[in-house]
Amino acid sequence: MDLEELRTLAREAAGRLEALDSPETLESFRVAYLGRKGKVTLLFEALKSLRPEDRRTFGQELNQVKKVLEEKFEAKRASLSGVPKKNEEFFDPTLTGLRRPHGRLHPLTQTIREITAIFERLGFEVVDGPEVETEFHNFTALNIPADHPSRDSFATFYTRTENARENPFLLRSQTSTVQIRVMEKRKPPLRVIAPGRVYRPDQVDASHSFMFHQIEGLMVDERTTFSELKGVIHLFLRRLFGPDTKIRFRPHFFPFTEPSAEVDVSCFLCEQKGCSVCGGKGWLEVLGAGSVDPLVFEQVGYDTKRVQGFAFGLGVERIAMLRHGIPDIRLFFENDLRFLRQF
Repeated sequence: MDLEELRTLAREAAGRLEALDSPETLESFRVAYLGRKGKVTLLFEALKSLRPEDRRTFGQELNQVKKVLEEKFEAKRASLSGVPKKNEEFFDPTLTGLRRPHGRLHPLTQTIREITAIFERLGFEVVDGPEVETEFHNFTALNIPADHPSRDSFATFYTRTENARENPFLLRSQTSTVQIRVMEKRKPPLRVIAPGRVYRPDQVDASHSFMFHQIEGLMVDERTTFSELKGVIHLFLRRLFGPDTKIRFRPHFFPFTEPSAEVDVSCFLCEQKGCSVCGGKGWLEVLGAGSVDPLVFEQVGYDTKRVQGFAFGLGVERIAMLRHGIPDIRLFFENDLRFLRQF
């Protein structure tokens, strides 16, 4: 190839480059002219076949052609950088964007918020505490004796500690521990509720889980009575289940309250006629309550001759299952969107 043919090739390449209109054709041009086996690259290999007196002149011209083509190639690539590739959707900034679906609160979160909102209107404060607790806060301060079955290793999740024999740590089995911590730091009057996760090594089935949610309540001052406990519970349950809800208190035993009671509501599904949900009894058990045992006050340094109070506790999952007719507690934790989208 002589100089005239080289110049013809340069004009041909420049013309083709100018006409390119997509990143794909630009890449084809690079391979054809500037690639390892491109037309311009192969001419450098042909230099050795030229006469020495022609090699210098032709080589200088060839270097100049390559430099000009590379500069024009880079400029063309920059101008085509915003052009979509073949089969690629073109982005139009004037079009309305795609809306992502909104998430929603988990049914347990909805239930917790609804319950806490009711108690907040009754003057209760929402408090929180650690999920890893001491044996003192989880058992001793709540008047649960050392030989109580709930203290056994098969009934509580114990963890490694520095001094496991004297005061082992554990995953709390009730949110009553938060009430103890509040009373340790503050003096009456107190009105608090403590929602949160609790842990018990129960066999998982339709009605049990090793992790679930509780809401414990506490009211303490110099003149709190059991009658006030009944008034608070009546207001709460009728707000939660409806104004026509019937409520009954049954005598029961809890180590940390005396007297104690289980609280039932009339079955809102069968109107007390008897169904599979209430077991044909017409009543649904929803919470436990009672007057705080003076031994609990002694553990936190309260003067038992000057203060008295009441406490109550309920399971969030049970309330949600009753209100929504959910047959299996495991549905709350399986993250099945077909279930969760119903709430």
